[in-house]
Amino acid sequence: MRFVTFAFVLALLSNAGIALAQTSPVPSPSVASTDFVTIDSRTPIQVIQPNLALGSTVDKEPAGSIAALYSKQNVAQILQAGLGWLSYRLFTELSVQDWHWNPSGTFSAGTEGYWTSSASVGRSPIADSFGYRLPHRGFTTDQGNNEDYSRLDDGDPRTYWKSNPYLTSAFTGDPDAMHPQWAVVDLGNAKPVDAVRIHWVNPYAVNYRIEWWSGDDPINNPGVGSWQLFPKGQVVGGRGGMVVLRLASHPITVRYVRVLMTDSSNTCDSHGAGDRRNCVGYAIEEIFIGTFDARGRFVDYVHHAPCGGENAQKYACGWRQTATYASSVDPWHAAANRVRNQEQPGLDLIARSGLTAGVGAMYPVAMLYSTPQNAVNELRYLHARGYPISLVELGEEPDGQYTTPEDDAALFVQWAKAIHAVFPHERLGGPVFSGVNSELQTWPDAQGNISWLNRFLNYLRAHGQLRQLSFMSFEHYPFGGCDRGALLQQDLLEEPSIMKGIVNQWRSDGLPPSAPLYISEANFSAVNFTQIPMQIEGALWQADYMASALANGVAGAVYYQDEPVPLSQNPGCPTDWGNLTMFVADNSAHIRARGAQFFAVEMLTKYWLAPSTDAFTLYRATSSVFRHGLPLLTAYAAQRKDGSWSVLLVNKDSSPHNVLIQSQWVRSDKGTYYGPGTFEGDIRQVVFGPRQYEWRSRGLRSEPEPNAAPVTTAMHADWRPTICRTGPIPWPVFTLEAKSITVIQGKLATTVATCG
Repeated sequence: MRFVTFAFVLALLSNAGIALAQTSPVPSPSVASTDFVTIDSRTPIQVIQPNLALGSTVDKEPAGSIAALYSKQNVAQILQAGLGWLSYRLFTELSVQDWHWNPSGTFSAGTEGYWTSSASVGRSPIADSFGYRLPHRGFTTDQGNNEDYSRLDDGDPRTYWKSNPYLTSAFTGDPDAMHPQWAVVDLGNAKPVDAVRIHWVNPYAVNYRIEWWSGDDPINNPGVGSWQLFPKGQVVGGRGGMVVLRLASHPITVRYVRVLMTDSSNTCDSHGAGDRRNCVGYAIEEIFIGTFDARGRFVDYVHHAPCGGENAQKYACGWRQTATYASSVDPWHAAANRVRNQEQPGLDLIARSGLTAGVGAMYPVAMLYSTPQNAVNELRYLHARGYPISLVELGEEPDGQYTTPEDDAALFVQWAKAIHAVFPHERLGGPVFSGVNSELQTWPDAQGNISWLNRFLNYLRAHGQLRQLSFMSFEHYPFGGCDRGALLQQDLLEEPSIMKGIVNQWRSDGLPPSAPLYISEANFSAVNFTQIPMQIEGALWQADYMASALANGVAGAVYYQDEPVPLSQNPGCPTDWGNLTMFVADNSAHIRARGAQFFAVEMLTKYWLAPSTDAFTLYRATSSVFRHGLPLLTAYAAQRKDGSWSVLLVNKDSSPHNVLIQSQWVRSDKGTYYGPGTFEGDIRQVVFGPRQYEWRSRGLRSEPEPNAAPVTTAMHADWRPTICRTGPIPWPVFTLEAKSITVIQGKLATTVATCG
């Protein structure tokens, strides 16, 4: 493969009559040992500003840890990585909680109700903030700390699930049937079902359906299958209260059962008629799924217990309740519902720390479990403080909360209108997908459309609100937390193609070209305690992910996460200790060493690019080194304003490679070729690889050894074209170490050659 590529280039130059001479300390290996990287300098991909293109993130932390994590010493270390814009992550959305971004504010009814944080700029800056659990929750599990439970089957007659009032016609302006609300029960395995018992409370469903799923898994594989109506599952003119329904003459063996609600009684819930949000939507106290036995008695398959999460054994309640999922949750809550073991860093703390790099942050506003006024007040506060705002994300990970695209879009429109009424120029975006590697699917609609993003965009278009979406953001966590050996190597090979595929997918779903893409959260795996980010492979992936994102037209990509959190044991592979962090730190947030991904980021921000607002033009670069049809060596080319070039090379092979970097030759007229050629003059090569860094796994005391900075080498190469001459090609050839990141900086020679 290498010989064919070289022969092709040699023939091209020979036909042009071009020969190249070099007087340089850079060696010229034999043809058989040389690989090629070709820069297509004809068509730029995009022009970027590094501070706006490569960023970082901050997120929730255990209560009481914020001050230590963001100490002046730690912030100084974080800033050394050279990252720019900041993406503030909102963990409360994942945990089905409302976010009191300002601890000061008011409830709609004394010490309970719908919360609005105060926009008033007080004397004391906000150092931390908290989430509040929702008493009307319908989820057994969540994407956050997983410490709450569903009120649909908790066995408590004092509690109930209630849907989000902001998804009713009173707020959306749509008919309620356009935003049907639902509750799904997962029986754990297929069982014969012919009966359901529902204890409705106000507001109850007047019209609803009881359905079963025809596919394998409607939660994790929603695009394969459909909801089927039980033969006697249609209810019209329901009156609430305790309802027992025989769904079929004979039991149907099913695992998943759904209650789909389309018309509400609009009667007021237990919180009274003083707030119209209490009097819309749907509410269920308890749900029972089962069958009638031979004696006509109802046999319930649902286990009712106030115990959710995924690790029920650590809670006193014991056996976990049967899993339930809900379309939405009413954000009503009380002061007593505050989460005590988790906190978000305060807005003032982050804005004043320097972590926003002087270009402003991407701030989130709570949407799935909050109110529009809470979002507006947050932006009022930030503006009053004079903090720059680059972008505003509305909500976070709706797919992880099982939100349907039409419901998420309806909330997006309401929040966007409220914000733009006060701040018309604020750039708003979403939907902030959790990490997915392919098309995000949802249950098929009436037309069979299962594309989540396409349907989200269709809703915005149909309501004349697509202009409200200034950008699209998504997260990227492509792989498993315990991958190693051949599987880990395959992960590294696949990363660029995954990135290209997902970006192309969002555009093919109908995202307008005018809406830029931002990756607002990313790392190798969503498993927090994976060791891979601490290994050299974590560095290779980090460089490849960020550079390939930009090379595929993404406007901005981030590293997750800034905070020097301690190493933790990975339950999935107990010999591994790690975390999603650039540092090795102890439980007191004292940084002991810089991790592999710190140096990977530094290779991008300080050597491939520069931590500045200078413009860099990106061009496509390809290598001749493949394995299993995927690039084993990836390359990314950037041109600076002064005309110099910087090429990032990621060698994922366990062997070194000798590489010749060339530009794309273009034939303009017969016998005439032009192009920048290859590197000449003063060249700088920067390398980070196993000679500088190796992770030593020693449990809690794991650390890198060696743990050295990238190595810079200066060299010189003369590149002189000779017309109409053939022969060997002594271009400057660069040796890429095994499993290394290399940056080559310098000038590319410009030549025009004509042969008769």
